[in-house]
Amino acid sequence: MRHSDRTLRTGLTAAALAALIAVAVVCVRTTFDLPHNGPPQGRATATGPVAPAPAPDTEVATAEPPAPPGVEVVPEAESPPPITIRQSAGHAAGLNKVKDPLRLSASAAYAIDADTGQVLVQKNEDAILPIASLTKMMTGLLTVEAKLPMDEVITITQEDVDTELHSRSRLRVGTTLTRVEALHLALMSSENRAAHALGRTFPGGLAQFVNAMNTRARQLGMKSTTYVEPTGLSHQNQSTAHDLALLALTASRQPLLREFTTTKSLQVAFGGRKLLYNNSNRLVKNPKWDVEFQKTGYIIEAGMCMTVKSRMGGHDVVMVLLDSGDKRSRLDDAERVKRWVGAQSGGNDTLADGRTTPRHS
Repeated sequence: MRHSDRTLRTGLTAAALAALIAVAVVCVRTTFDLPHNGPPQGRATATGPVAPAPAPDTEVATAEPPAPPGVEVVPEAESPPPITIRQSAGHAAGLNKVKDPLRLSASAAYAIDADTGQVLVQKNEDAILPIASLTKMMTGLLTVEAKLPMDEVITITQEDVDTELHSRSRLRVGTTLTRVEALHLALMSSENRAAHALGRTFPGGLAQFVNAMNTRARQLGMKSTTYVEPTGLSHQNQSTAHDLALLALTASRQPLLREFTTTKSLQVAFGGRKLLYNNSNRLVKNPKWDVEFQKTGYIIEAGMCMTVKSRMGGHDVVMVLLDSGDKRSRLDDAERVKRWVGAQSGGNDTLADGRTTPRHS
């Protein structure tokens, strides 16, 4: 039985809150392919000096501009509740405590050179974890590869409404949009009803779409990946950092997916309402990053997740981070990987103290 996500009312006293947290039982499902007893298990390897702490300006130039008059700004789809008494799967298994040279907060991480396949960073890369909205990379890939008519009109129905986590959406039942609009919103701002509608309207229906997701995963060599639905709201969508890097490599070769995942914002009009959607990944607006492809994800069981393809130290690098502690930690982890790769390759990435990384002889 799935326990519903809980947030604590502001009327609780500090003492009551402390007591509640003290007696709370951590809910972690036994379906995760993770160690549950003993000290933290896992692996973390990289070569070279310990990565410097990330600079404090990680989020430079990422503030959202004000919306035009009459336009409603859509809230982020992946915002966690203010207080939770449950843990992610990775944290419950202690994977985040596995020491690594970069001091990452993520439970699992993997970075490879997109051109050569060289492994640059690895930490618990084979741990099977929930992947949240990183699922939508496969949803987008199948939609594009199926060559379905992108101008076909799709209607949001009650079937697309999340009745499990009750995630929010501005796409009301009855809203009509084209397949290309649904794909854009699903990839850029992680719109769940749009992603579900893409799967539901796939030839053969939702069940056939899920079968196609798992078949494509096997074709890509994603041996430890399982999909049960197209949004990532289910904790049963599980994969590894290694497998997701394979998917990101393939998905990033599709021009439409590159464009849609890196769109900074998009204004749309549905049923007389004007809505402004923003990208769920602040790195796309950061001038220090050259993001070619990305996807973020979050549910409690998965923690904060991210995959990015970006130019780092003169190389095209695919990076996967699973189960970072919070949004800031996820960004900090990405910065650490970027600086590490720059230091190892003799690139021009800047260290935390403002020095440029030295070139190796």
